Amino acid sequence: MREHGDDLMWNHSNDIGLPPAFRSDDKRFEVDGANAARDFLTSRGVPEEYIRLVWDAVALHTTIGIVEYKEAEAALMNFGVGYDVVGKNFDLISAEAREQVVKAFPRDSFKHKILHAFLEGFKHKPETTYGTINADVCEMLLPGYKRPNFCHSVLHSRWDD
Repeated sequence: MREHGDDLMWNHSNDIGLPPAFRSDDKRFEVDGANAARDFLTSRGVPEEYIRLVWDAVALHTTIGIVEYKEAEAALMNFGVGYDVVGKNFDLISAEAREQVVKAFPRDSFKHKILHAFLEGFKHKPETTYGTINADVCEMLLPGYKRPNFCHSVLHSRWDD
């Protein structure tokens, strides 16, 4: 986030789990962001039930196929992320409403910058992207990255059968 007068303006490339200040060496960036949100809310005395809800919403915001069955706030965050990042359900919001939002919050070549912003947040720990959409980012932009294959892992497990 960057300060703008008395308001805090959200910068798409600053997903809270991606910047170095909140980045771990071994957790998914979504968990890093959820932990940072939890720490922030705890430091301000927010009740545990709300902290848990925020943690779930942040940690699951990229988890397709599961989060929409969680609390409405978590599902809504996922909906917003899907809408913003990949245009999921694009036509559910009118062209006029979209124009107003983009006028207030310009996208600034978002689709061309976001993938690199994601990569910067987890290129030092690509193993945390296994089984997530973030593995696609590593595969596309991280030289030499080879996505782990679940089937290969099963067939090459240490079990004899």
